[in-house]
Amino acid sequence: MERRAFYRNPVLPWLLIGPQLLLVLVFFYWPTSQALYWALTLEQPWGGGNSWVWLDNFIAIFRDREYWATVARSAFYAICTTGLSMAVALFLACFVDRSLKGTKLFQSVYVWPYAIAAPAAGVAFRFIFAPQSGIIGSINQIWPGIWDPSTNGVHALAMVIICHAWLGIGYNFIFFLAALQMIPRSITEAGAMDGARPVRRMFDLQLPLIAPTVFFLLIMNLISSFTDSFGLIDTMTEGGPVGSTEVMVYKIYFDGFKGLDYSGAAAQSIVLMFLVIALTFVQFKWVEKRVHYN
Repeated sequence: MERRAFYRNPVLPWLLIGPQLLLVLVFFYWPTSQALYWALTLEQPWGGGNSWVWLDNFIAIFRDREYWATVARSAFYAICTTGLSMAVALFLACFVDRSLKGTKLFQSVYVWPYAIAAPAAGVAFRFIFAPQSGIIGSINQIWPGIWDPSTNGVHALAMVIICHAWLGIGYNFIFFLAALQMIPRSITEAGAMDGARPVRRMFDLQLPLIAPTVFFLLIMNLISSFTDSFGLIDTMTEGGPVGSTEVMVYKIYFDGFKGLDYSGAAAQSIVLMFLVIALTFVQFKWVEKRVHYN
């Protein structure tokens, strides 16, 4: 039976949700409205007023081949980071769920990367993958030039993808482990008695039962890949070499703050916002039909 809360004072509910509404208004709706205003006007780089150009800024970026290359690169980046992070997290969660030796220690260690800020992780991974030192430096001494993210765009993009995926493993691990532990042991034990090995049990029994968690993490990881990659790229590659790691969110920053094209950057931010909204809508419209909650 559905229960509802009733307040004798009609003002009290608004007082309770007032701080949250204020935060949403100040940090989401107001910046979004300003970005939309800038996207429809031509902002002067050094101030001095603006003029209405309506959709000219959007037409300009849609006609730019470099922008579409950035969109394609962002999509590839999102797919790779999401797939790698979720696959590794599920693999680790399955081992911890089986209560193997030492899993109590690793259960806490796996979560630590999620507490590290993206710029700090970017600086650390930049030194880890430096071609002049460490393990990578030793390999380069044997095969000169086999790894050099400062000049090779593929190497630089792979380095950023690995770092972003590593940051998300702890977050995904928590949800995967919680979902696996909610599965009754009798189900997996019955599968084992029928002769199904651990990998077969994971794909045929466990994975379908945690489909809602997989669906939720898929959405959150894709959105994070599109919107939270700025700190990593700025500290690791600054969009280079030759724009090979420049994704949509970094191009907005580069065009707006370095190229002083505020109107074009605002239009790109609006496009990114609608892209994330459309991506979420498509996932809920079609992907969720394959998810069973009972």
